[in-house]
Amino acid sequence: MIDNPKPGLETVRGIVEQIARGLQAFHRMEMPHQDLRPENIMIDKTGTLKIIDFGSTNVTGVMEATPSAEGEHILGTVQYTAPEYFLGESGSSRSDIFSLGVITYQMLTGRLPYGAQMARARTRSQQRKSGYRSVLDNNREIPAWIDGVLKKSVHPDPYKRYEELSEYVFDLRHPNEDFLNGSHVPLIERSPLLFWKGLSLVLVCAIFLLLFAQSGIGR
Repeated sequence: MIDNPKPGLETVRGIVEQIARGLQAFHRMEMPHQDLRPENIMIDKTGTLKIIDFGSTNVTGVMEATPSAEGEHILGTVQYTAPEYFLGESGSSRSDIFSLGVITYQMLTGRLPYGAQMARARTRSQQRKSGYRSVLDNNREIPAWIDGVLKKSVHPDPYKRYEELSEYVFDLRHPNEDFLNGSHVPLIERSPLLFWKGLSLVLVCAIFLLLFAQSGIGR
């Protein structure tokens, strides 16, 4: 990300596909990685990627037999950590999909899909209110349907994300009809600041009209 801050979409797809293959090897053994972040993904001069640091990996059968310590810290790095962990819920393959979605988004835009809002949210209500920022307001040329893919991959509700990594990888290369039909992104998602400025202007105009109407009636 530092050496190549603006990779092409095809380059990003290739990187994501390699990461996904590594994660799938974990998931076939029912072992979520739980700490997927850029620092834990190594890439060599040939372009081959390796996932490292398995200290947070949940090994089925072992974790169940180990008593959890009260106040146990949240696994992973907060910017890439799936929201369900902040609610004290256990992770799953969908949690790794969230992390991979954030990494994909960051490679394409240079920022995070929720900024710091999702990392601060500690209730389900706060998580729902965290505003996803569309990739379409970025200066890069990104197809509108890609935004739908990314938004689904980083959805706050794990059951509204992709169920399998293979589905996510496939949709990154093949336009999904659901995202083609709904490719228009509301202004509040494309540019929240512009939306609220516009709404404030409308409200100010409405107040002036009401004051003008009242002054007319008083006369």
